[in-house]
Amino acid sequence: MLRAIVASTARHAVKLVAVPALPLRRNFSTVSFLSKGVNHPPRPKPPPETEIDESFLKGSGPGGQKINKTNSAVQLIHRPSGLVIKCQETRSRSQNRKIARQLLADKLDDLTHGDQSRAAIVSEFKRKKRASSAKKSRRKYRKLEDEKKAGAFAGEEEQGEESEGEEKEGEDVNETVLRDVDESIQTDTDEVTPEVATKVAIEEDKKENMDAVLVVSGRLSRS
Repeated sequence: MLRAIVASTARHAVKLVAVPALPLRRNFSTVSFLSKGVNHPPRPKPPPETEIDESFLKGSGPGGQKINKTNSAVQLIHRPSGLVIKCQETRSRSQNRKIARQLLADKLDDLTHGDQSRAAIVSEFKRKKRASSAKKSRRKYRKLEDEKKAGAFAGEEEQGEESEGEEKEGEDVNETVLRDVDESIQTDTDEVTPEVATKVAIEEDKKENMDAVLVVSGRLSRS
């Protein structure tokens, strides 16, 4: 879209200059427009002014001379119920009047509806919210503790498996050594030739004959 701008030249001639229009800024932020979706009861309305006696008092406590020397505090007396409300939340009398009336409305709502009053419902909602947050926190830390214990147990199992593997490897080594020894002995036995066996048998026979001769000679000498 273009807009016309009137420009004046040196000869006082009027000239139209086409200038592109600046684009409009758009706000894409929607955070401020989103609500929490909590449906609390509406705030109770203050009682009519005909039932209220209002007076202005000097404040007390910290706040300087503006509080202690001016009648900025507001006191309300509800004639039908006898409730007395005093408010000095701010230094402004008009704001204190508004706050005092809302406090009076909340007190009357508590007296009238009890557990179903707005203050009681909001308090119960906040209590449940705190309890839910605490429950989630406990569940989170319990889960972390369980994961920690599971990790420690898995580490112990891995160490046990490693030790069992080492023992099994040692047994395998011992079996291998014994098998090699048996094989070497069997090999030595298999390598004996018939000639060697014959010589061994002859030597054994000679030894037996010599033993027999010695025995006979011993008997003869005794007789």
